[in-house]
Amino acid sequence: MSVRQGTSDGVPVPILMYHAVAHEPSPATRELSVSPGQFTEQMELLGALGYTPLTTAALAGIWRGGGRVLPDRPVLITFDDGYEGVHRHALPALAKHGFASTLFVSTGWLRGPYDTGGGLDTMLDWEQVRALAAQGVEIGGHSHTHPQLDQVDDGDLEFELLHCREIVTEELGAQPVSFAYPYGHSDRRVRGAVRAAGFAQSLAVGNDLARRRQGPYALRRVTVRRSTGIAEFERLVEGRAIGRHFARDRALSKGYAVVRRARQARRKATRTRV
Repeated sequence: MSVRQGTSDGVPVPILMYHAVAHEPSPATRELSVSPGQFTEQMELLGALGYTPLTTAALAGIWRGGGRVLPDRPVLITFDDGYEGVHRHALPALAKHGFASTLFVSTGWLRGPYDTGGGLDTMLDWEQVRALAAQGVEIGGHSHTHPQLDQVDDGDLEFELLHCREIVTEELGAQPVSFAYPYGHSDRRVRGAVRAAGFAQSLAVGNDLARRRQGPYALRRVTVRRSTGIAEFERLVEGRAIGRHFARDRALSKGYAVVRRARQARRKATRTRV
């Protein structure tokens, strides 16, 4: 394996954010889904271009130091929520190339004893999650019920993080070390709580390449959608024209951030009056 020489601090890394992989996704997941054929084609392209996929924990570990450097053309393949197609359709394509990946599970959405009924499509069960872990997929946390964590109070925030971590640990026999914020939303309070809950790194969205200077609790990802064609996918992985491609997403995110901060301020004022 070839490696980059010198420091890896300034090397940007594409972190791909997937959700459902399905032929016929539910209306709620369709926009953020990809078809099995799309996913297979995208993995073929990564292989042909010489990319080396890493887990979230591996990237964070390299950026913390310890002697390792980034491989040539690093990339992260990540999945949010825990849709059944990750096991059925994505795993064979990943295994074909020997690609590492990370799955962030919302424990209250998965089929089984902790299911709260909130899943947006057919979800994984715990046997499938264990099968993914056995194939080398890193299993991370994504909260228990998938709320906007910056909009919940301290008690609910702690519950969402700790309950998720406890369930994954119980089911897999290993504590999850990586986390992804539901909807990509976080603030200083949420990031501090994620760290206090025992997660060593966490991913946001941001639709940009990840860089070490973003810090281990605010690494950015790029969204892969059903509308992402293969030429566009190659541009995103290569980091070309990302700003232009996601200009609308970023504008909406900035506007919504203002709305969320206003809601937080109103809740704080209400608690103070009470």
